[in-house]
Amino acid sequence: MSGTERLVDPDLELVPGPDEERAVEAALRPRSLDEFIGQHRVREQLSLVLEAARRRDGVPDHVLLSGPPGLGKTTLAMIIAAEIQAPLRITSGPAIQHAGDLAAILSSLAEGEVLFLDEIHRMSRPAEEMLYLAMEDFRVDVIVGKGPGATAIPLTIPPFTLVGATTRSGLLPGPLRDRFGFTARMDFYEPADLEQVLTRSSGLLGVPLTPDGAVEVAGRSRGTPRIANRLLRRVRDFAQVRADGVVTREVARAALLVYEVDERGLDRLDRAVLQALVGSFGGGPVGVSTLAVAVGEERETVEEVAEPFLVRAGLLARTPRGRVATPAAWTHLGLTPPRRSGDGATLDLFPDEADHSRGLPKRPDG
Repeated sequence: MSGTERLVDPDLELVPGPDEERAVEAALRPRSLDEFIGQHRVREQLSLVLEAARRRDGVPDHVLLSGPPGLGKTTLAMIIAAEIQAPLRITSGPAIQHAGDLAAILSSLAEGEVLFLDEIHRMSRPAEEMLYLAMEDFRVDVIVGKGPGATAIPLTIPPFTLVGATTRSGLLPGPLRDRFGFTARMDFYEPADLEQVLTRSSGLLGVPLTPDGAVEVAGRSRGTPRIANRLLRRVRDFAQVRADGVVTREVARAALLVYEVDERGLDRLDRAVLQALVGSFGGGPVGVSTLAVAVGEERETVEEVAEPFLVRAGLLARTPRGRVATPAAWTHLGLTPPRRSGDGATLDLFPDEADHSRGLPKRPDG
């Protein structure tokens, strides 16, 4: 999302406009903590923070939500505003490139308003430094003029709640992290929670979904509600066109085969990375740049889109010498894992080359 968007009514859709997919995603968002599925520890802690603020008749502490994409950080920000019945202002780190951009947003906040700052780790350094003072003292210093004649004019802003979201909390400076009164790490969902998410979404979408169909889709959703809802919509399309409209286990399997999502949730890119690693490089180790060239993708795409899930699924390992396919990756591709030496070199595949690379004499023929 670019720029800044203000939602006076938190129940309004986050993303207005003609884009049907994004409008459907907005419609599926829970509107309260009671509706929010999963993240039980975070939900309980957050409910205490909000209830305590209501009883004090004050604004809640600033909240930092971290974790991989698609786990509900934006949804929780909207729920926070709804729970305390406050307006919601939405912006993102990349949209704030200058301190003046942030000063304009902060100076226009109403008392008690919730400011949601997505991708907060991508905010510029001057804006970060201005945010320190705003979060702690509800004040910003506006610099007028340049050079020795520059003057700082303090500007008081009304108390507000900042909700920051980040997928890379390690990139946040320590002073910024320390100013959040409550920090929460969002974890990947268990299959049982994803089944509940799918059951709720199917009811909102009017999609007949059997329990075994929910199990099948949940098992291929990478522990991520956003992916689960997206797969549900694609399975719905398949069921309406090529079946009787009911999403059963068999229908879900047939649909996800068409959309190239296998039983472990790997898509075309994931399998291309594993197949290149195994087929072209004997399982590795190989550098990520070389691997990206082999699959015809940018390095960033392989490193940030495919690799995190493959590592979490135990199919790929990062080593000092490069990426290595694990035995589970070979098995998943229907191949027999090779034996490896202590330094990761492959012994069973291309034995002469493996021995030669380690400075050993080649084995005699036969």
